[in-house]
Amino acid sequence: MADTTNFSVRMDKELKAKSEALFLELGMNLTTAINIFLRQSVRVGGIPFNVTVHVPNEVTLAALQEAQILSADPAVKKYSNVE
Repeated sequence: MADTTNFSVRMDKELKAKSEALFLELGMNLTTAINIFLRQSVRVGGIPFNVTVHVPNEVTLAALQEAQILSADPAVKKYSNVE
């Protein structure tokens, strides 16, 4: 058996519960999931997924603003489905 050590992390209770439920569905516990993440990080030499800040550009912000205005306007025809 490999030489092991303890690892302590503080996290939000809700995040822990949701993570445990997710990983249970995948057939593993939180410790196994964390070990997978750490092994993959070592293998790729960094975080094994893209870490980005998604900031909408001006066009997207304008579209979101327009959608809010239209959804609040009672004169705009609304649809109940895509048909």
